[in-house]
Amino acid sequence: MSTNGPNMMSSLVQGVIPPLTYAAHKGQAGRIGIVGGSMEYSGAPYYAAMTALRIGADLTHIFCSREAALPIKSYSPELIVHPFLDATDPMSDIDEWLPRLHTLVLGPGLGRRPQTFATLGHIIEAAKDRQLLLVIDADALFYLNDNYDTLQGYSNAILTPNKVEFARLYRAVMKTEMKADVVTEEQVQQLSNKLGVTICCKGNTDIIASGNTVITCDIPGSPRRCGGQGDVLSGAAAVFLYWAYGTAAASQDKPQFPPPLVAAWGACAITRRAANLAFNARGRGTLTTDILTAVPQAFSSLFMQQKK
Repeated sequence: MSTNGPNMMSSLVQGVIPPLTYAAHKGQAGRIGIVGGSMEYSGAPYYAAMTALRIGADLTHIFCSREAALPIKSYSPELIVHPFLDATDPMSDIDEWLPRLHTLVLGPGLGRRPQTFATLGHIIEAAKDRQLLLVIDADALFYLNDNYDTLQGYSNAILTPNKVEFARLYRAVMKTEMKADVVTEEQVQQLSNKLGVTICCKGNTDIIASGNTVITCDIPGSPRRCGGQGDVLSGAAAVFLYWAYGTAAASQDKPQFPPPLVAAWGACAITRRAANLAFNARGRGTLTTDILTAVPQAFSSLFMQQKK
């Protein structure tokens, strides 16, 4: 089944957003972990973590390499930074924190060092054991090209490839050729069914597939393709995924769409709207920091009927 109703999807996303209340406690609205951040790429996990906070998560933890920790800490005092990723025994420290998290984002600024990929495999297995919600992006998608069986059948996961990343993974999993310049809804659904996960393929129109359902998001975005916008989307997806599963668990009725599908659409919509707002203000000079600043306004404009 395919549907393109932005008003309907916006209403579904709005329905999973928890109301703000004075009775809430810290952490209840989401504790998000970001696994990424290397010597070369320290900005990506920052964008993902700060987007999660700007949308409404309470706490974000970044698990990064030691070299990336100090730069990331200097970006914002809001971030909790753990420089464990390239330690001799990283899992002894990471395992201590996993029970405190709701969603893990794997990949932003991760890098592709063999040691890092080995640790990533252990993190995925540990996360699956705890039934943590997962968002897979960037270098973690590259890891899956040769290790997709580690995630196969794990329905609590959203993959967020761009067209090039999707084509690479499609060729690896489906054992057939395809061109990255044209990705079809059918191909996204095929890969989603094969892996048993939700896939959000980013492009001029975002294509999201989960099981037999395919939806798209074409809310106006920005022609400015500065680096970091995918990290904004992955951070947004992490929060919406936690909220969507929480709403589904509390409901007596079966959800109209799988929670990861609703979460992925919400992440696409808010990323596009924030990019559009930023571009209207900055034009060619738009940076992802401008998009990040526009996230709260984008949230309000898309889900304005939700209680503040």
